[in-house]
Amino acid sequence: MAKNKSKSASPAKKAAPPAAAAAAASSAAAPKHEQVDVLIIGAGPTGLGAAKRLQHLKHESYLIIDAFSEAGGLASTDVTPEGFLYDVGGHVIFSHYKYFDDVLNEALPKDDDWFTHQRVSYVRQRNRWIPYPYQNNISALPKEDQVVCLRGMVDAYLASAISQTKPKNFDEWIVRSMGEGIADLFMRPYNFKVWAVPTTKMQCEWLGERVAAPDLKHVLTNVVENKVAGNWGPNATFKFPAHGGTGGIWKAVANTIPQDKFRFNAKVVAVDAEKKIVTLEDGRTFGYNKLLSTMPVDDLTVALGAKHKDLAELAKGLYFSSTHVIGVGIRGARPPRIDDKCWLYFPEDNCPFYRATIFSNYSPYNQPQAEVKLRTLQRADGQSTDTKTAKGGPYWSLMFEVSESGYKPVHGDAAQIIADTIKGAINTDLLHPEDEIVSTYHRKFYHGYPTPSLERDGVLKELLPALNKLGIWSRGRFGSWKYEVGNQDHSFMLGVEAADNILYGSPELSLNYPNVVNTRANNERTLSN
Repeated sequence: MAKNKSKSASPAKKAAPPAAAAAAASSAAAPKHEQVDVLIIGAGPTGLGAAKRLQHLKHESYLIIDAFSEAGGLASTDVTPEGFLYDVGGHVIFSHYKYFDDVLNEALPKDDDWFTHQRVSYVRQRNRWIPYPYQNNISALPKEDQVVCLRGMVDAYLASAISQTKPKNFDEWIVRSMGEGIADLFMRPYNFKVWAVPTTKMQCEWLGERVAAPDLKHVLTNVVENKVAGNWGPNATFKFPAHGGTGGIWKAVANTIPQDKFRFNAKVVAVDAEKKIVTLEDGRTFGYNKLLSTMPVDDLTVALGAKHKDLAELAKGLYFSSTHVIGVGIRGARPPRIDDKCWLYFPEDNCPFYRATIFSNYSPYNQPQAEVKLRTLQRADGQSTDTKTAKGGPYWSLMFEVSESGYKPVHGDAAQIIADTIKGAINTDLLHPEDEIVSTYHRKFYHGYPTPSLERDGVLKELLPALNKLGIWSRGRFGSWKYEVGNQDHSFMLGVEAADNILYGSPELSLNYPNVVNTRANNERTLSN
């Protein structure tokens, strides 16, 4: 904390006339009003995507306002007092868009700005590691579970051959695609831990490339030959920044935008859609012609006030879960049992978390260097140890995610959540009882996952066009509420495409055609057009 500093007195100034002094005082007290053509709420990937596009198109009249003190939003990174980095959840970089790639290469152009990893992911079940995706690797299960899964898959295959209807919900899609065996062993319990709602209350239109549908012949071959399937999915290879965590990417992108375009510590409390004025918590106001909002759309509708209470009521039909991110910093070398792993999935109830990331594997700079001396806070099992002597490393870290909703409450304060997480890490062989913990971290994100509920699409079909009629483009992970286009590359391009739509009426492919952008690369935009 900065100390107060004494200052020498300023030379005396001639007193202004009373009327002039009053006018000057009134002017100084009045919050500043700024007017722009395009006002962007939020300096996360979506807001930065819009700003970059406006910059490239030489459209100068725009501002970005954000409630926090720096760019990043839900893709930011926190640093503990001990020097451990933790992203706001599990983020890695993979891309469906050349424009996104070009912007990141402009922001972080050097080879040593990045590490490239082959994803190594497993599911922890029955005290063993099952290669991801689970449904393609049942050959790694105990024989009795293999039999249950194969019977279910055969039943599902035969039933799908005669079915004439589409699945009504995610649960029905799971059973039709994989069978009751995989549904009960993995898909139902794991997805409940992730989404914090039953699979029967989720739609299946969002799936796309998110969930692998198994190939029965391939699975049978692997079971007979005792083999496991190879990597699957768009993030089988991914990039991660060498320094600053995921948040470092977006700070670097923000640095390529003129800094006078940002207004930080600017929390929005009201939006007057008729007068086109945004009001901040501190009283400042911003006028606009077009508004691009990346704040959660349910919060946005509340900020619109009583004139638009119908939109706030409509937005109540959107559902979401909250996310607790827990970090644990450990003294010692990464143990061989997890040294090669990236992130891991946990469907069983012997731990509160659904996913754990070996965050220290992503970059050697995600934790303090070995020469840094830290005190031990506790042993993993809570047994007494020396907590006064500061010692050096090496260090490694784990990052966990725990979901919460009305269906799935999380009990206790931050200390209890951390304690339960550490206990779960011991239960799942991520930590050993004698491990020395030197740092802990917890942060709750009220808006964690936008749930692809059964009601979602009906709400969005009314809500987003209604906002557009008011001159408001609501976009981003929670702005447009579409998880299937909620990765960093998607979120960035939602902003880019919104900017094009605002200026030229261009179609927004990522928002309106998620399956198109998720099944082929979108190379139409470059930095020069």
